[in-house]
Order: sequence, then structure tokens, then C-alpha cells
Amino acid sequence: MLKQHIPNKLNSLLKTLALLGLVYIFLLSITLIGSSFKLMGKETAESIMHLVSNPVMGLVVGIFTTSLVQSSSLTTSLVVSMVAGHVLTIDLAIPIIMGANIGTSVTNLIVSIGHIRRSEEFERALGASIVHDFFNVLSVAVIFPLQLMFNIIGISARAASGLFVNIGGLKFVNPLNTILKPVANAILGFFPSHPWIGIIIAFILLFLALRYLVVVMKSLVLEKIEVFFDQYIFKTAFRALMLGMLFTALVQSSSITTSLVVPLAAAGVLSLKKIFPYDLGANVGTTITAFLASLATSNADAVTIAFSHLLFNLLGILIWLPLKNVPITMATVFARWSVRHRWIPIAYILFVFFLIPLLLILLMR
Repeated sequence: MLKQHIPNKLNSLLKTLALLGLVYIFLLSITLIGSSFKLMGKETAESIMHLVSNPVMGLVVGIFTTSLVQSSSLTTSLVVSMVAGHVLTIDLAIPIIMGANIGTSVTNLIVSIGHIRRSEEFERALGASIVHDFFNVLSVAVIFPLQLMFNIIGISARAASGLFVNIGGLKFVNPLNTILKPVANAILGFFPSHPWIGIIIAFILLFLALRYLVVVMKSLVLEKIEVFFDQYIFKTAFRALMLGMLFTALVQSSSITTSLVVPLAAAGVLSLKKIFPYDLGANVGTTITAFLASLATSNADAVTIAFSHLLFNLLGILIWLPLKNVPITMATVFARWSVRHRWIPIAYILFVFFLIPLLLILLMR
């Protein structure tokens, strides 16, 4: 027993050290992106601003980009970096964050397609996955017009970030700069005339960090969770929401945590009503990535974007958790139609997440 216990402790220690190293790489990639954009100058900034020239374009770009990389964490991290590097304004960045919320739910839908050959399983799995997307779409449908007219997210987020600065939040993370900026500057020093190489390196580091953060956290935390989902996690709606938020904050990926419940729904272990608040909690938990990214930049506007992501999801919960029957009914009906016509979910994925956003981007350029 003792011989087995020592290797297990050593294994956990090595995984913890790997996790700390991956967090450092993640923060370094964010710093490197911001530094590279600054070096690239005004022309590059203007070219990117030309692509995202209005809030509608920002929303569409957020959906399309996140659908391609299947990671809202990556999209929001890039947005925070661009805002910190003065490439994007806050008004244009907030719609991208909203679009990222919609785009990230494509992963759940793809997972549910794996059950397409078994009608009952497929109906339950698709309902469990599409309810997340419907919540995000409904939230955008209500909040985006209000944001355009009254800037409700921007004003609230700016006030929240102001409080954060006043209590020394940004100053608190100054030690990060001492371990991040010298390394970022050293990397860029190898290519003084080609800062775009720094962006490529940063993208590679960011992809690797996010990819293996999920892997390591899954092996440390999630292996023991699935058994207790129905007995403990989903016992009440509040508990499901809070633990969905906690698990997603830990693994840095709402795609992972929400996809985990799709097979359980397919097996009939969990109902749509139990899964819905868990998905909402996952939406809040995934905002931790933007906060980490904003802390790495030590930039007030970047912190504002991080708060924008959080406030958008909290406002969506305040609206749609009391009205949960709306997205749940929509998901139930959609899943029922899809069992009869199995091309519907595939067409939905292709058109909503890829073809329509791409067409709009081409038309609005």
C-alpha cells in the first residue's frame, strides 16, 4: 500500500508542477501578443480595425472565430490582448465577447452528433447540448440591442474595473510583469524587425497552454467527478450552477465541462432541467480566462473587457434562469425535429456557426 501511495503522490506533484508551468506559458503568450502588436505599429492596428469596424461585425467575428478554434478562452484572450495593445476599442471588443459565447457551444453540438444513430439517446443528447446554445443566442438577442443603444455592459464594466483599480487590483499583479515582460522582450529581441514572428510564437504558446491546461486539469480533477454528478452536483439548481462555475474555472474550458454532461443526458441519467443551470454556471466560470489575461496586461481597458464578459453572462442568467422554460422548450422541440430529420442539426452547425458568419464577414468587409 505504501509503495502504491508514494507513486500516486509523486504523480500528483508532477501534474501540479506541470499545471503551474502551463499557467506561466499562458500568461507569457498574452504578454507577447500585446507587445508584438505594439511593435507592429499603426498600420497593422488599422487593418484589424478595418475588419471589425462596427459592433455587428464584431459579433459575427466572435461567433466565427470561436467556432473555428472551438475555444471561447482563446478568443477572449486574444480580444483582451488586442484591447491592451490598443488594436481594438472596448465598444468593438464587447460584441466579439458576446459572439464568442455563441461560438463556444458548437463543441457540445458536435459531441451530441456522436449519438445520431440511436434515436432516444440522440434526442436527449442534442437537447442537452442545444439548450446551451439557445441560452447564449437568447442572451445576445436581448442584451446586444441594449448594448448598442445604452452601452449597459460597457458602463457597468468600466465602473467595476475602476473599483478594481482603486483597491489596488492592477498593482497587485505587478510582480507578474517582472517574470513575464523580460521573457517576452527577449523573444522579440531575436526578431527586432519582424514582430509578426512574435505573434506566431504567441499563438503557438497560447494553443499549447490552453490545450494542455485542459488535459492536466482533467486528469487532476474531472476523473472523479462524473460518478457524483447526479447524486451531488445536480441535486439543486443552485448547486448545479455553482459547481458548473467552479469546474469550468478550474479547467479553463466551458466546452469540456458542458460536453461532459452530454453522454450522461444521452443515457437518461440527467434531465434537461438539471443540466441547464450547470451550463449557466459554466458560462460564468469560463470568464476566469479573460481575467487571467487582463491581469497579465496590467491594462485598465483589458480589465474592463474581462468584467464585460462576466457581466454579460450574469445578466443573461438573471434574465433566462427565471424564464428557463423558454430555452428548455426550444431545445426539446429542436431535438424532437432533429430525430425525425437528422440533417437539421448538421445544417444548423454548418450555417449558424460557419457559413452565415463567413458570408456576413465577406459582405461587410
